[in-house]
Formats: sequence, C-alpha cells, structure tokens
Amino acid sequence: MFRFFKLKKWFMWSWLGSIIILSSLWIQVKIDVKINKWFGQFYDMIQKALGKPNAITIEEYWSSLLSFITLAAIYVGVAVVVSFFTSHYLFRWRTAMVEWYHSVYDRARKIEGASQRVQEDTIKFSRIMETLGTSLIEALMILIEFMPILFGLSVSIPIFFFGDWDYGLIVGALIWSVGGTIFLIVLGLILRLVGVEYDLQKKEAAYRKILVVAEDDGTIRPKSIEELFNGVREIHFLSYIRYLYFNVGRIAYLQANVLSAYVFLAPAIVAGAVTLGVMQQIIRAFGRVEGSMQYILKAWPTIIELASVYKRLREFESKINQDKFVDEKI
Repeated sequence: MFRFFKLKKWFMWSWLGSIIILSSLWIQVKIDVKINKWFGQFYDMIQKALGKPNAITIEEYWSSLLSFITLAAIYVGVAVVVSFFTSHYLFRWRTAMVEWYHSVYDRARKIEGASQRVQEDTIKFSRIMETLGTSLIEALMILIEFMPILFGLSVSIPIFFFGDWDYGLIVGALIWSVGGTIFLIVLGLILRLVGVEYDLQKKEAAYRKILVVAEDDGTIRPKSIEELFNGVREIHFLSYIRYLYFNVGRIAYLQANVLSAYVFLAPAIVAGAVTLGVMQQIIRAFGRVEGSMQYILKAWPTIIELASVYKRLREFESKINQDKFVDEKI
C-alpha cells in the first residue's frame, strides 16, 4: 500500500505532490485566519453602526464586504485547485498499488475475493485517503494557527468554571473535545464497529463471487445464492443496530457541542467584558480549535471504514506473500 513513496518511478508525484498539497492546505488555513480577523472587525463595525446612526459610512460598509469577498474568492480558488490535484495524486497512489497486484495476480487470483481487493478496496482506499488524510493535516494546521489566536483573545476575560485563568478557554476546549472523542472511541470499540465492517465486506465479497460464477455456471441454483444472501442480511442488520447505539452518543454530543463556546463565555458576555466583534472572533476561533480536536470524533465512521479496508488489503498481501514462499519452497 505504501510502495508509492518508495519507488523512484513515483517520487515526483509522491513527495513533490505531498509538498504541494501541504503548502496549499497551509495557505487555506492562513486565509481562514484572515477571515477570522475580518469577522471581528466587521461585527465591531456593525455594533458601532447600530449603536449610533451614521457612525460609519456606506463606503466603509461596502469596502468591508468587498475585503471578505476577496479573501473568500482566493480561498475557493485554492481549495478547488488543491482538490483537483489531490484527486490526481491519489489516483497515482492507487496505480502504484494495483501495478504490484497485477504483477502477482497469478498468485493473487487464487485467494478468496481477489478481484474485490484489487478493484474495490484500492479505490476505496484512495477515496478515503482523499478526504480523511487531507482533513487530518488541515486539522493539525488549524490547531497550530488558531490556538495562539484563541489564547490571545481570551486573556483577561472571565471564563465559566475557570474564572480569570488565561488558559481557561483553551483547556475548556481541550477537555470538552478530547473527553467526547475518547468516549466515542471507547463506545466504538465496545460495539466492535471495525470488526462488523470487516465481516460485512467479507460476506458481500462471497455473495458477489457466487453471483459472478452463477452467470456462467447453470449448476448454481438460487438456493445457494439465497443462503449467502441471508448471511449478508444478518451482518447488515447487525451493523445497523450497532451504529444505532453509536449514533445516539455521537449525535447527542455534536448537538451539545453547538452551545459549548457560549457556555464557557457566559460570564464574559453577561459582564459585558467583550465586544460583539471580539465575541465572534472567540467563538469562531474556539470552533476551529474544538473542531480540529474533534477530528477523530467527526471522522470516526470513515476511520472505521479505512481501518477495515486496510485490514483486508494487509490480509490479502499477507496471503500473496505466503503463496510466494510456498512456491519458492516447492
């Protein structure tokens, strides 16, 4: 799965491509920081305008909106280009994987579900990495950029539970985010979601294989197909009930998450210790930091699918290598 980064043939795409993607993501985060600053200035201007008629000019108002449009246009342009490039990058990664599978397919074809591993799992792997990998890197960059901003904005204002402690807002976000993430990871492990996803894909592969065989073999009767489909039905129903339990905790936490910043800022808002613009900056920066810390929580279903794909491909490669060892021994 990681030959893409080892073979000289793919060095330009794997290493230079990685640098381009990382740089583009960093530019996006930098623009996001500027947008966060804009929100503070804009809402302070709104508060000033609403407090006293004609306190600002219409030119100042339009100029402020134009500055946001400029930042947003740059952000959209970079995001579109990096998304296009990332899709090509990951297809090259997939190509590096399947080239090896093709080279050993004489051994691989004897393994149960070989066609699914080579075709379906490799495309799943690349598509999940496209969303999961880039979002993980972006989450780390957001933490690096926004945590100092959040700290600077929260200095000398009262925070619920932490009082006037300068680090109260950051620690509050950490406790709330990491605590919720750990809770859902434990819940996912208890419900054995990765194992269920793995079993689901295994039964689907066996069912699809017999359908393919039945296209050319008239001796495969519907009864044999029905028996396999019953296994598919059972594992799907099991996954539905497991995810029902998991989603109760996950969705309830995410709904409560909407109010978390306002809860921590309650003493400062009641005391009038912050302006509307500063409050918007804090809430937005808090949301960015909190969202990055909750990366695992929000991406957990996708992480489970990636873990299942990784497990299947590793198992597939292990069997190929075992067959190679047996052939060499013979």
